[in-house]
Amino acid sequence: MGKAPKSIYCCQECGYNAPKWLGRCPECGAWDCFVEERKISSHKPGHRPGKSVLQAAPVPIDSVKIDDDNRILTGINEFDRVLGGGIISGSLVLIGGDPGIGKSTLILQAIFGLTKKNHQVLYVSGEESIRQLKMRSQRLNAVSSNLLVVSEIDVDAILNMVETVKPDALVIDSIQTMFSQDVSSAPGSVSQVREATMKLMVMAKQTGVPTFLIGHVTKDGAIAGPRIMEHMVDTVLYFEGDQNHVFRILRAVKNRFGSTNEIGVFEMKEAGLVEVANPSAVFLAERAANSPGSVVTACMEGTRPILVELQALISSAGFGTPRRTILGLDYNRVSLLVAVMEKKLGLNLAGQDIFMNVAGGVKVSEPAVDLGIVAAIASSFLDRSIPEGFLTIGEVGLAGEVRGVSHLETRIAEVQKMGFTKCIVPEASLKQVNKKSDIELIGVDRLAKVIEILF
Repeated sequence: MGKAPKSIYCCQECGYNAPKWLGRCPECGAWDCFVEERKISSHKPGHRPGKSVLQAAPVPIDSVKIDDDNRILTGINEFDRVLGGGIISGSLVLIGGDPGIGKSTLILQAIFGLTKKNHQVLYVSGEESIRQLKMRSQRLNAVSSNLLVVSEIDVDAILNMVETVKPDALVIDSIQTMFSQDVSSAPGSVSQVREATMKLMVMAKQTGVPTFLIGHVTKDGAIAGPRIMEHMVDTVLYFEGDQNHVFRILRAVKNRFGSTNEIGVFEMKEAGLVEVANPSAVFLAERAANSPGSVVTACMEGTRPILVELQALISSAGFGTPRRTILGLDYNRVSLLVAVMEKKLGLNLAGQDIFMNVAGGVKVSEPAVDLGIVAAIASSFLDRSIPEGFLTIGEVGLAGEVRGVSHLETRIAEVQKMGFTKCIVPEASLKQVNKKSDIELIGVDRLAKVIEILF
């Protein structure tokens, strides 16, 4: 009798393996996350270790031919731009997001754009029946004979379908429902997700079929399953947004074929997602005039400049400990700037409740909005509105100095398009603006000078 396969305990958050069950993962610190799985030998009978199965021969890199025009456009400009200009043949794209945020809706609209160009797409759903897919397609007006749908969770069966149908693109919804018979653990476990992703990656590279994987996210916002899955794919897209807001943001956090940190803005409507061509105009559409605590700044999302409204509300603390509620901005960054304002500007903010928000549900993280945060807090604290037509751009240091920012000329072009007349910018960055602008650029080097100009 042969020996029974040994069991290991695998962390479902990070993929750490242990010989026995543990209450807390020593790698990622997660609690009650270990699941028993069968240990599978990595060597098949008759296969000599160290010998490659593919038998690929190395070639000189200068002899490799690259096709520059091999990108496939979906017709959704926001989606194509986030991907780097279109879909690359043989690419593996992972799309993650909260439940109900619109991942399946987005990918269904995108692949419908491919079917209109006579591309055949295979949509594999492990969570819905083909009747449910038909109902969603009718609601989105995305019904096409070139869209093939199937409800299947066996990865090997899906690979056989791809070999038989030979589609131009493949969609897996979702990767956590897929399983391989080579692994004995349940679907959704670390071993199953890793094995399914590996098989689909090999298929995509060998056949050149671009493959989209839809992934669930955990309560911490990371894609469920091992982090190695994000390293295996070519592109990782996060679909962000609050279900109570109509705007959704598609953000690229990894892209081997384009710019990272690129975003696409969509608006959720009854007939599906509609791309927002000019996000700055949408985010500033409902801005109240002459409102204390409101200021506009320009941030860069990838290669795109976007104007956003920062709102601040300062009020006396009703209890002993003042509150700090920050939405859409880095909490530690705002706390740092409040300390700089107290030390360098003499504003007594220690006993004040501070509430900050980025209008439209956008998340901004770059330091170039520091000057906007300071201006919004000072405006609310002094109860004086920012002068009409003013906009602020700049990073603030701990010594109260205003530091330079990148892509200033690109930001100024967006500011000018939105009708602003005056812009406070770092004095060190003025040399980046080569051509004359219709906007009055006011260079500053100290934080005190900014407050003097605005108030």
